[in-house]
Amino acid sequence: MTCYSLGGITPVIDPSAYVHPSAVLIGDVIVGPDCYVGPLASLRGDFGRIILEQGANLQDTCVMHGFPDSDTVIERNGHVGHGAVLHGCRIGADALVGMNAVVMDGAVIGACSIVGATAFVKAGFDCPPRSLVVGSPAQVKRSLSDAEVHWKQGGTGEYHALTRRCLEQMVECSPLSQPEQDRRRVSDSTFRPKNHTA
Repeated sequence: MTCYSLGGITPVIDPSAYVHPSAVLIGDVIVGPDCYVGPLASLRGDFGRIILEQGANLQDTCVMHGFPDSDTVIERNGHVGHGAVLHGCRIGADALVGMNAVVMDGAVIGACSIVGATAFVKAGFDCPPRSLVVGSPAQVKRSLSDAEVHWKQGGTGEYHALTRRCLEQMVECSPLSQPEQDRRRVSDSTFRPKNHTA
């Protein structure tokens, strides 16, 4: 990965975390145990602190940044979908932020909540735990069911497994010119997408 110390403050990555080589980490960034940081993610701790707590995942092309003296935090087992932007906010434990959503400064997403894909969460927004948050500007639509929370936890579990697989198996290589006969699949996961707003 591309990693920069800034003003004598160096990013921290727990040895059990996986950070893709194309991700960029700058300054005051703390990546905790069992975390996954995807390709082309940008974690800019050049003003405020960036924190991924244990088991959090930040997928490809996501951005984390914040104003001076702020903390931008993904709590334990938080799950942030492709292309999301987090700025000076807090994503609660076991919450999910959908693809291309934006969560602004001072916003707090309650534990076990889901922020729908492409939602725009305004600065200072605060939602209770187990909320479904959708729209632009985002609003709490309803409470989540146990089944929906369980579905989200299944997806996060897949990212925990992906973290381990990447640490053990990912290697840089040259591409083949054509597929092999009887080409294997990457995963035999039992997790399947759900017709869902996130």
